[in-house]
Amino acid sequence: MNLRAVRLLFAGCVVCLAVPAANAGPSAGKISGVVVDGNGTPQMGARVLISSENLLSSSAVKVLTNERGTFSSVTLPAGIYSVEVTLAGFLPTLQSHIEVSGTHTTTVQLVLGSVFASLGQLRKEPEQKQGASDDWVWVLRSAPATRPVLRWNEDGAALNAYDSEAAREQEHGLVQVSSGVARPTSISNSPVAPATAFAYDVPMGQQGRILLAGQMSYLNQATSTGLATEWLPTGSAAVGPVTTLVVRQSQFGPGQPVFRGARFSHDDVLQVGERVSVRYGGEFVFAGFGTATSAVRPRAEVAMEMSPDWQFSLIMATHPWNNTVGDTPDALRSAVNSFDAFPTLMMRQGKPVFENGLHEEAAIKHCLGDGAELSAAVFHDKSTHTAVLGQGVVTHADFVQGFFGNAFAYDGGETSSTGARAVYQQHLSNNFTSTVIYDYSGALVPEANREGRHLRDQLHTKYRQSVATRVSAKIPVVNTKVVVGYKWLNGPTVSQQDAYGEAIYGVDPYLSMGLRQPLPSVFPGHMVVQADMGNVLGQGGVAMTTAASKSVLIVPAYRYFRGGLSFQF
Repeated sequence: MNLRAVRLLFAGCVVCLAVPAANAGPSAGKISGVVVDGNGTPQMGARVLISSENLLSSSAVKVLTNERGTFSSVTLPAGIYSVEVTLAGFLPTLQSHIEVSGTHTTTVQLVLGSVFASLGQLRKEPEQKQGASDDWVWVLRSAPATRPVLRWNEDGAALNAYDSEAAREQEHGLVQVSSGVARPTSISNSPVAPATAFAYDVPMGQQGRILLAGQMSYLNQATSTGLATEWLPTGSAAVGPVTTLVVRQSQFGPGQPVFRGARFSHDDVLQVGERVSVRYGGEFVFAGFGTATSAVRPRAEVAMEMSPDWQFSLIMATHPWNNTVGDTPDALRSAVNSFDAFPTLMMRQGKPVFENGLHEEAAIKHCLGDGAELSAAVFHDKSTHTAVLGQGVVTHADFVQGFFGNAFAYDGGETSSTGARAVYQQHLSNNFTSTVIYDYSGALVPEANREGRHLRDQLHTKYRQSVATRVSAKIPVVNTKVVVGYKWLNGPTVSQQDAYGEAIYGVDPYLSMGLRQPLPSVFPGHMVVQADMGNVLGQGGVAMTTAASKSVLIVPAYRYFRGGLSFQF
């Protein structure tokens, strides 16, 4: 072979190698699949780790399976990949040599093996027959395959799924400027004071997260500061524990009392078998004005799936759950809102006391199909220190004055009642949800014939009926989100009627509105303008006279406006 032939052969080899390399650059695809157990049941909340078998590749991709057990990756460069699946209570599963090429999606199925099933295989005799596929195999693990039922987000939709796309697009930072607190009745800050808050999501290990948040406000020498942290070892409160620590200090003006408080909470989820979930936790709260008080507030929920269309739950709680902790993208906003999660602090006989109460509930939910759900609940509420909020200037020591303009908080005393609630919910599309709630339960009401030394002597528990509706809509193209709610009561009240139901369904007495408008941004991340209005028409006020012949206005819901701007990145 002469020299010219060698050169031609070498050039041909170079061209053959260069052409595939050039075509491989833009070639990309996805990996999608389903995760099931040994019986073929889809598993939600499984952690899927997709990593390239090329040692020089970038970091691995992490996703979670949704309620159907499925997952999908982001666009991946062409190559060979391995997929590892882990879920508490099951043996890890690894599938290697998965090829991604072209622009199509590679589908896989991964089967998780149970630890107990593996032990049974070791003990089984060769001639032993397998049990029926529908036999119960009870597995105790700390991460659930399904969330507890009757857990709701701000749209009133049941949080029974993970969105792998949202998990991948998780925002790690938030800066928010607003006019005060997220909860207008919060005793820990003034709602009219401009506040600046931040939150940051710090990854810890392969799947753990720590949410760090801070807030500061200042108005007319009234300052407020707070720090909060939330620890999620598994990355989400739905598949593991969440621990929260909040410290807060607020001063309401020169010569005014200084609020100091701390709150430590821990919540966890436990799955028993395939159909029973247990959610439990509690918090320790410490706060006061100089003299402090403390309280332990436990809660627990047992939920059982009786069939694909019927779910039953039992609840015992001193306060509602925070269902946005760890849920992308609301985790950062949840960390900021934790500053106002303190119970209302009041004074009684010169000593600080927390608003307390115990809510016990049995509920059942039925899925009607086509996005419709119907639920019913029977519950009992009992409180020895019921918060009564009003407007007026009273110098008596039992009135905590000045945390909302000329408003005050007052201990209305004891209340106890048994009630019932029926809810119909319709998801017409991903952008529109409507909810209708009928409620019959007790609340504190004034009685003109009663006289006493204290304002609470004029109050007693009386049953009321209420009908509430809530509509949440998202306008296409501009992505404006609007929430409008109205709760009608058939008589005056000075305390909340079914406070637990109001919290989980996001309704307030009388007319309330909320608006979220994303703004175009040239920076990474996005900006959102937000506005919230409560009791827009100023309804429900009850005029009463205190023992000092002072006229005050008791309101079951404050009239307020809160606006702000948040930047998430």
